[in-house]
Amino acid sequence: MVAASRRKPLALAALRNLACGAVIAFMGLRSRHSAFHGRLIGAKIRAQTAREQAAKAAREADRAEAEAWSIRMEGFGGPAQPSPTIGQCINGGLGWLEVECNRCNSRASLPLDAIRRPHDTPVWKLESSLKCRTCSNGRHAPPVHMIKLTEKREITPYVWVHPDEEDR
Repeated sequence: MVAASRRKPLALAALRNLACGAVIAFMGLRSRHSAFHGRLIGAKIRAQTAREQAAKAAREADRAEAEAWSIRMEGFGGPAQPSPTIGQCINGGLGWLEVECNRCNSRASLPLDAIRRPHDTPVWKLESSLKCRTCSNGRHAPPVHMIKLTEKREITPYVWVHPDEEDR
């Protein structure tokens, strides 16, 4: 009789678990969808809005840092360090770097997105690799110094005229 009494509660427990599973199976996917769908859509919208606000804040911060460096370089002539990175300048909307030759004082605007360097390179590191094309003679090209960052090209590109066309 002891063995029979042990089996009875086990049978009831098994029926209880089956009944619980049957209720969950009967509940189905549709009621979960209607119960959580509104909350899920709301969470997705809030996440998307937060991402957009974070991207806008990052653009504004990058632009502010690039403008501060540009004003410091144009107004005081330096110091060049610390400077924003190429990626920060491009992200902030200041995609042109204005430089001036130390010898002939000719100026040029260079697009930062065309410079073949990683975007995490600070702008001050570009100065040593930039050389003047107009007054270079064979081996030696004088260095240039950076003036400022701009949104668009402010200096017109050098117009090359063929020597034969000068006479006409």
